[in-house]
Amino acid sequence: MTPSIFQLKRLNGALLVAALCAPSAHALDLLQTWEQARQHDPQMQVVQATRSSVQAYEAQAQSLWRPVVMGSATVGAMSAETRTTGAQFAVGGQTPMPGSFATSASAAMSTRWSLQAKQALYSPERQAQQAQLQQAAGVAEWRADLAHQQFMLLTVQRYFQVLLAERQQQVLKNQLAAVERSLTEARDRFAIGDLPVTDTHEVAARASGLQAQWLAADSELQMARQVLAESTRLPTETLKPQAPKAAESAAASPPLDQVLAQVREANTGLRLKKAQWDVARHEVKKHQARGGITLDLVAQAGRDRLSGDGDFGPASNTQSQQMVGLSLNVPLYSGGYRSAKLQEAVSAQAQTEAEYELAVQLTQQQARSVWLALQTGPARLSALQAAWKASTARLDATRLGRQVGDRTTLDLLQAQNDAAQSELAWLRAQTELLQTRLQLDALAGSLSVQSLQGLNAQLAP
Repeated sequence: MTPSIFQLKRLNGALLVAALCAPSAHALDLLQTWEQARQHDPQMQVVQATRSSVQAYEAQAQSLWRPVVMGSATVGAMSAETRTTGAQFAVGGQTPMPGSFATSASAAMSTRWSLQAKQALYSPERQAQQAQLQQAAGVAEWRADLAHQQFMLLTVQRYFQVLLAERQQQVLKNQLAAVERSLTEARDRFAIGDLPVTDTHEVAARASGLQAQWLAADSELQMARQVLAESTRLPTETLKPQAPKAAESAAASPPLDQVLAQVREANTGLRLKKAQWDVARHEVKKHQARGGITLDLVAQAGRDRLSGDGDFGPASNTQSQQMVGLSLNVPLYSGGYRSAKLQEAVSAQAQTEAEYELAVQLTQQQARSVWLALQTGPARLSALQAAWKASTARLDATRLGRQVGDRTTLDLLQAQNDAAQSELAWLRAQTELLQTRLQLDALAGSLSVQSLQGLNAQLAP
C-alpha cells in the first residue's frame, strides 16, 4: 500500500526531530537564538553605547548649577612706562601740593596670577539648558530602547527566515526528486509505446525549471543561515530553527480602543519624538529676551608684579586684588544674533511638533493594521490549512487518476506543486502571525524577553 502524504510528513517530521537531537546539530529555540545574538551581534554594542550616554547627559545637567573655579597664571618679559600730571601729594598731614610723577621699566619680568570662583544665582538660559540636557538623556534612553526592540524583532525575523528557507529548499528538493522519477517512468513508458512523447517533454521541462528553483532556494537558504550565523556567532550548518506548532491556540487581543490608547501613551518611538519636541521647546526659552540675563556670585583674588630697570633706576610694582560680590549681566544688543537664533529655535520647535503628531498618526495606523491582522489571522490559518488538506487530497486523486489513465503526467506534477506550495503558505502564515503579535507588543511599548518566551512556547520542541 502506498503511504499517504500525511504519513510521509510524519516520517519526515520524525527524521527532522532525530536530526535536531543529533550531537552535531544545535536545536536552537528562539530564546537561545536571542541570547546568542544579544551577546555577539554588533547592533547590541550600538544599543549599549547609546544607553551609556544617558549618564553623561545627566551629569552635565547637574553640573550647570555647581560653582565654577578658574585659575590663571602668566609670566614673561615686559616693558612699561607711566606718566601722571595734575596729581596732588600730601606728606605728614601737610597741605596737598600739586605735582607729577613718572615710572619706567624696560626688559622687566612680569608675573601675574588670578583665582576666580563663580556661582550662578539666576540664569534663564542655564535653566533651559539644564532641562535640555535632562531631555537629551531621555532621548538617548528612548533611542536605545527603540533600537533594542527593533533588533529583537529583526532577530525573530532572521530566525523564521532560516526556517522558511529550509522548508522551501526541502520542498523543491522533494519535488525535483519526484519529477526525476516521473521523467524516468515517462521515458520507459514512451519506449514501450504506453505514453506520448509530449509527456516526456513536459516532465523534462518541469525538471529543468525545478532545478533552477532549487538552486535559487539553496542560495537563499545559505544567505539566511549566514546572516543568522554572523549575528549569533554559531556555525551555519548547525542552525536548526523550530517550526510553529500545528495546533496553536489563538491568544485574545485587547479591544482596539485600548490598544490605540496604550500605543499613544507607551510607544517607544512616540516617547522619543516627544522628548525631541521637549528639547526644541527649551531651545526657544534659551534665546528669548530675558534668557541672556545672568546674576552670579563672584569671588576673585589676584596679584600682578613687575620688576626690572628703567629710566630712573631699578623699579618694581606689585598690585594685589581681592573681591567678593555680585555680577549682573544684561544683553542690550547682540547685532541681531539672539533674535535670529530665537527664530531658528521657534521653527525647529514647530517642526518637531509636527513630526510628533505625524508619528502619532502613522503609529496608530500601524497599530490598527496589526490589530486587524491578529483578528483575521486564526481564520486565515484555518483557511490555509483547509486548502492544504484539499490540495493533498487532490494530489492523491490525481496520482490514482494517472495510474488508470484519467490524468496526465502534467496534471500530477501540478498537483504535487500545489500541495507543496499550500503547505509552505500555511507555515509562512503561522510565522507571520507569531511575528505580528510581537509587533503589537512593540507598538504598545511592552516588547520584552517575556514576549519572546510566549512566542517560544508556540514552537515545537
